[in-house]
Amino acid sequence: MEREKLLMTPGPTMVPTRVLQAMSKQIIHHRTKEFSEIFKNLSQNIKKVFHTENPVITLASSGTGAMESSIVNLFNPGDKILVASIGVFGDRYATIAERFGLKVDNLKITWGECVDPQLIKEKLEQNKDDQYRGVIVTHNETSTGVVNDVEEIGSILKQYEEVLFIVDAVSSMGGAKILTDEWGIDVVVTGSQKALMTPPGLAFASVSKKAMEAVEKSTLPKYYWDYKDAVNRLGKENPDTPYTPAVSLIIGANVAVNMLLEEGLENIYQRHNKLALATREAVKALGLELVTKEECASPLITSIKAPEGVDIEEVRKIMNVKYDIMIAGGQKHLKGKIFRIGHMGYVDKFDLMRTIAALEYSLLEKGYNMELGQGLAAAQKILV
Repeated sequence: MEREKLLMTPGPTMVPTRVLQAMSKQIIHHRTKEFSEIFKNLSQNIKKVFHTENPVITLASSGTGAMESSIVNLFNPGDKILVASIGVFGDRYATIAERFGLKVDNLKITWGECVDPQLIKEKLEQNKDDQYRGVIVTHNETSTGVVNDVEEIGSILKQYEEVLFIVDAVSSMGGAKILTDEWGIDVVVTGSQKALMTPPGLAFASVSKKAMEAVEKSTLPKYYWDYKDAVNRLGKENPDTPYTPAVSLIIGANVAVNMLLEEGLENIYQRHNKLALATREAVKALGLELVTKEECASPLITSIKAPEGVDIEEVRKIMNVKYDIMIAGGQKHLKGKIFRIGHMGYVDKFDLMRTIAALEYSLLEKGYNMELGQGLAAAQKILV
């Protein structure tokens, strides 16, 4: 039986029909009042999702493009920054900064653990005489299924007025709470294809007043990524982008963000928390072990250790081919050792129950000793 593939991955995620329908219409020109109204609506509403009064720039790129944009706009060659890395994407941020000639102190945390905010405080104290220009933290690390306490880190950084606070919320914005202004974050970057329920190809960056002051002083080369030009365009009576935007994606994102606001951001955070708890309880009921401690566990993706003697890549293949459900494997040194179930964005309890049921069938087919239905029953108790 042919079914629509269910993506229970860390991105791209499922796209609502309303978004797909909006994107399927004939293209409109990006230098028209019609497009400007759509772009203006998106630019204003996404600020509500970011919980910010600051401008939010829209970029035609992946989340990695937004990460690079923050480096080239805020810093100068030789600037010293601290990156708290808890996985693949923290390391990626550090690599980008190094490519542009920044001195990077990469605070590497064991994969599967979150960063202790006190470690960042200690680093800041130890470097008072040669202070960092910025601190970069991943909010939700999809490679390990870990979420960092960005609020607490932000409270520490408020004591260091000269230090910029940058947060990678590529996978969490719109799915997990991140109060940009209240937590004192200068730049938050995110991508369209995760909790924002839009296909890949858009990125967003919120920029504080302090960050814009740094932009004025930055000497790193930039053209396409120039925040000054983008912010100026946002301030026009009929706002637009400096260069040709991804028109159809912006139309889709506008609908998706409206849907988020219709559901209510607090309701969305609660929905994701419940889905995450149900996933964790299901895999524990099946005798599987979580990669992360529950106090650090992401509300958007759950990482699970592969059971001994079971080829988890074959399990994933069965789920994909036989049951039309795609989950993710491990990355880097965790490849073949863990698997990851995404539950972010346009996903509900029935999607998750279908995923748990397919996981049980697939594990059983590959010889895992378990009682069918235990995981599903555990999830259902949470999802009532």
